[in-house]
Amino acid sequence: MRQLTIILFVCLSIGCSTAKNSKKNASLLNGSWIPMKQEIAGKELPPVVFDKQKLIISDKMYTFTAESVDKGELQYAGGKMDIYGKEGVNTGKHFTAIYKYENDQLTICYNLAGDGYPEAFETKSKPTLFLSVFKKSL
Repeated sequence: MRQLTIILFVCLSIGCSTAKNSKKNASLLNGSWIPMKQEIAGKELPPVVFDKQKLIISDKMYTFTAESVDKGELQYAGGKMDIYGKEGVNTGKHFTAIYKYENDQLTICYNLAGDGYPEAFETKSKPTLFLSVFKKSL
């Protein structure tokens, strides 16, 4: 009985810790983000391409405004992200990505083919990878 109690306590502790980390992670990503840098296939895009873009994350939902508006669902944890388009030009598409939040910047490296997660925040010689570095909009 004592072993069962200890095992139950450990499982609950791990579960609570994961929930706290997920909420903390979600609150860090929630908000309005504007791109500071973008690149595809190793080529940096000029700011005029993305100067009117905006990404809004609200828990597990996103809205991305560029030439049009895309909306969908996000699933993210442990540096990996799955993006499911629900409205707009990406309706029905699934993109995979990796992300990191450092120094008040959100960096996302997308695999536009959606057939696996990028291995690094590097797009050189990889035409299906797209990198965007965002800062939170005030």
